[in-house]
Amino acid sequence: MSEQLPDGGTVLSPAEIEALDTRWSSCWNPGDVARRLDGLDAPWCVAGGWALDLFRGAQTREHGDIEVAIPAASFAEVRNRFPGYVFDGAGSGRIWEDATPEVLAAVHQTWLRDPATGNYLLDVFREPHDGDTWICRRDDTIRLPYGDIIHHDRDGIPYLAPELVLLFKAKHARRKDRADFEATVPHMTPAQRATLTELLARVHPGHPWLAEL
Repeated sequence: MSEQLPDGGTVLSPAEIEALDTRWSSCWNPGDVARRLDGLDAPWCVAGGWALDLFRGAQTREHGDIEVAIPAASFAEVRNRFPGYVFDGAGSGRIWEDATPEVLAAVHQTWLRDPATGNYLLDVFREPHDGDTWICRRDDTIRLPYGDIIHHDRDGIPYLAPELVLLFKAKHARRKDRADFEATVPHMTPAQRATLTELLARVHPGHPWLAEL
């Protein structure tokens, strides 16, 4: 992703940001997404809070949206799965409707919008990668094979490894992120906790979660 945001787009007002909760209220769940992406050639996985619930085996809280991660180069394949819908670019409090290639190069989030209602259904993270190797967008020296970071729940739904989900949540550590951390760590293996500790120390040295791992 480029460091400079493209021109255009709509800067969301505080009222519009608050209204996003309503626009996301009819978003899909992991089962819905898995059915729509069934047979996709590209590696993909549920990310964010839903990924942690898939890891733990049960929904533990309400989710305001749903996120999936894909290799950036595979976005066209995903986009083709949703004829009749529109992908908007999102980032830094701004939305670019029907994102152009310039926008896609500048932001990593793309929100799937139902043009009939204006509601958002899915957030697609287009992640940096090198072939079959995932690259962490927070630290490009962190590189892992997709086969190592994508797990599956009992229904076969792919989800991002919990140690990586928590690494991304650590940046803002909002109340829900803290709750996810506390609910997830007891279920992690010693190896997963060690990996999270190592990654947190590299990306967020001195983070308060380190003392609890």
